[in-house]
Amino acid sequence: MSEMSLSRILAFWAGADPDKPMLTHDGETLSRAQLEARTNRLARAYQELGVGVDDFVTIALPNSIAFVEAVFATWKLGATPQPISYRLPEHELLQIIALGQPVLVVGVAEGVCPDTASLPVDYVPDPALSDAPLDEATAKYWKAMTSGGSTGRPKLIVSKDPATVEPLGEKLGLVPEQVALMPGPLYHNGPFSMGMIALQYGYHLVITSRFDASETLALIEQHGVQLIYMVPTMMQRMWRLPSSERDAYDISSLRLAWHMAAPCPAWLKEAFIEWFGGDVLMELYGGTEAQGFTTISGTEWLAHRGSVGKIVEGYSLKIVDSEGRPVPRGEVGEVYLLPDEGQGVSYFYIGAEATADVGGWESLGDMGYVDDDGYLYLTDRRSDMILSGGANIYPAEVEAAIDLYPGVRSSAVIGLPHEDLGNAVHGVVDAPEGDVTAEGLLAHLGEHLVRYKIPRTLEFVSEPLRDDAGKVRRRSLRDARI
Repeated sequence: MSEMSLSRILAFWAGADPDKPMLTHDGETLSRAQLEARTNRLARAYQELGVGVDDFVTIALPNSIAFVEAVFATWKLGATPQPISYRLPEHELLQIIALGQPVLVVGVAEGVCPDTASLPVDYVPDPALSDAPLDEATAKYWKAMTSGGSTGRPKLIVSKDPATVEPLGEKLGLVPEQVALMPGPLYHNGPFSMGMIALQYGYHLVITSRFDASETLALIEQHGVQLIYMVPTMMQRMWRLPSSERDAYDISSLRLAWHMAAPCPAWLKEAFIEWFGGDVLMELYGGTEAQGFTTISGTEWLAHRGSVGKIVEGYSLKIVDSEGRPVPRGEVGEVYLLPDEGQGVSYFYIGAEATADVGGWESLGDMGYVDDDGYLYLTDRRSDMILSGGANIYPAEVEAAIDLYPGVRSSAVIGLPHEDLGNAVHGVVDAPEGDVTAEGLLAHLGEHLVRYKIPRTLEFVSEPLRDDAGKVRRRSLRDARI
């Protein structure tokens, strides 16, 4: 079957079986026909607010039926959804709006963005609006995700893939008309992409308001879930349940369990391979920019312990030294990725410039090596980005917020090992007068940063953290504290 516009995909599946369940959240389920009709009406409401082809619609909603409806209503107008955390402080939200210049912001209170049309979290479109199909319209870009940045300022990562899908195709092991569970926040790239692709393939998608280990297992059993997306933090919490509780659920329906977004400890990986099955558990390494991906099954991993897999078809991988020269197999260097079609074919930034070597290869900032069989192993991160609970946190962004506080001369933010999150954000604060309190600083940070970026621990020092060139040695600070 040929590619179909995402503005038509719900109608396609509703036409095939209108009463089949398509979306479930907190016990409420919509059929295919209901989701099609409701998103038609919502799209008309957006249209009245000026949304048209290739506009951006910023979506600041929690995991909910409303989130999914907002995404599909956007696609039905040929516009591009741009999801963001609904917990963002106003200051950060306004930065992202200034970058993306959306025509509409969904999920904010009146007056927050006075120069842009907006709708509140609990918005319901006028029931007098028609729920009949709209004219076909296809966005040039199917999604625009938000990221922090090494500069401490947010940026948008706009996918160059158009808003089309081959509904009877296969991608990342997904095949049409199954049941998927996404227990992660849909404003993050992994659960957003996996969840929306599942819906495009005619899945019944089950989403949760927040992750709960027991609820996740119960939902797998209740709905016969075949596909689930996880990050290692979720896996750890599931494994920590008492074995009597963990083993009480029937998870035999699972055929594909993807984990990504953070390194997975070897012991946990092995436990899940034994629990879920080696051909069910899959890992993906790559970035939102989609310059390249590696994948590995649990069965492969047992033969290549610690690997994140082989590069997938359509992309290339190389390992280079500090001078940019390729290194021999088995030798550690920086990992670079490149689509076979060339640099820049998969994405572009708004608010940042892509950096690549002379051949167009790009790095995600990881160090690693490739074995004789072509499997990639990651050893460290070249960059200072902190991976905490599957979320990317850039120290410069957190430090900029800390340094605004009166009495702070400078700061350094590092990730310290954490059993549950992988890394926990730790702030080292240079307050030479000794008059800065943790309570006051944390209250200040709550006004400038989304919650998961706020340091879990603070340490106050009175000596300068930066040298005369303004550089801070985060690695040495981290090593000393470990």
